[in-house]
Amino acid sequence: MLTPGFSELNAAAAIAVRKSFRGAASDLGISASALSHAVASLESRLGVRLFNRTTRSVSLTPAGEQLLARVTPAMREIADAMHEVNEQRSTPAGLIRINTSEGAGEQILAPIVTEFLRRYDDVQIEIITEAGLVDIVADGFDAGIRLAELVPRDMISIPLGKTQRHMVVGAPSYFESRAQPRSPFDLKEHVCVRYRLPRGAIYRWEFEKRGQEVIIDVAGPLTLDSDRLVLRAALEGAGLAYVSEWNAREALAQGRLVQVLNDWTPPYPGLCLYYPSHRHVAAAMRVFTDMIRKWAVGDRLPHASGRKSAAESDA
Repeated sequence: MLTPGFSELNAAAAIAVRKSFRGAASDLGISASALSHAVASLESRLGVRLFNRTTRSVSLTPAGEQLLARVTPAMREIADAMHEVNEQRSTPAGLIRINTSEGAGEQILAPIVTEFLRRYDDVQIEIITEAGLVDIVADGFDAGIRLAELVPRDMISIPLGKTQRHMVVGAPSYFESRAQPRSPFDLKEHVCVRYRLPRGAIYRWEFEKRGQEVIIDVAGPLTLDSDRLVLRAALEGAGLAYVSEWNAREALAQGRLVQVLNDWTPPYPGLCLYYPSHRHVAAAMRVFTDMIRKWAVGDRLPHASGRKSAAESDA
């Protein structure tokens, strides 16, 4: 029996992580047909089927689970060794994969990512945005960006800026026939735009004042799963909305939105970039984190946005 090649094993590992031939092929930068051929070749050499494949799902067979459980640690050692050799280059190079929310990704793109890529021509950055939390190690990411309170304790984290804040807002037209709420309990008399979390639950609005915490299950005829659409609905007068201060700042300054319950929506810890503490840090990732630290210390990062903890912890 011929010994399977590293590229074939790497292909199998990528499919196991993504649970998709198409997604794994995209990650590896090859065609889906080339990836399928590599796996077929590996299965032929081993004489066993490694994946159960249907039109809707891909999963490891028991033989596939056994093989990857044995070879994955060795493959990580090989990858780390290659990263160490890569550090001998005079210029950092390689791919940095980051998982974050759409709002946070938008906020780090202009001040950090674009400037970093201008400085380091041999580095590529891939940003994957998801509403829910993921295991960045298991899913093959180099780093993640999430709220500080959600960063796993075994990760190294770098604060990206000041605190964040969510607020309740409504269009001036909405208040033409309604009094503004003075406490969260008044929301039962109002139409609210609801937000659906990644796993299907409806987000409950969170409030706090002088140590008193209140969580309200708001009501309203419109439910959305996008922060931008929620803000848009509020601008159109569809009801009150619970939105990021950063997202609403322009509309508030222009008088297109009115903030209410200001004393019930205090700031909370902002976003952090985080990465595994136990993994070897490649040269490209190291210069990227160094640049973020300098921006953060200089307070040059904008206030990144992201729905509060309950929204992400549901994922």
